[in-house]
Amino acid sequence: MLYFIIVINLITFFTFSLDKWKAVKNRRRISEFSLLILTFIGGTIGAVLAMVIFRHKVSKTNFLLKIGLIILAQIFIVIFFNLKILNVENVL
Repeated sequence: MLYFIIVINLITFFTFSLDKWKAVKNRRRISEFSLLILTFIGGTIGAVLAMVIFRHKVSKTNFLLKIGLIILAQIFIVIFFNLKILNVENVL
């Protein structure tokens, strides 16, 4: 699992940086949907780092809201599965 998280974050980081490069060069861009999917499946750290380092998509309120919702969903998923593993799902 750790290897997956490392790899997906590296892929997400480089995909966001490639999209920024394409934006600067007026080339065909990577879809927001693709960027969000990479973020959702575990690339959140890579996405946020690329957004901060390259100042990419940070002024797009709609995109930032979607990233925020993905982060909230991931938090709830982690909490849910941790509670399920600990066998305390009745607490909810």
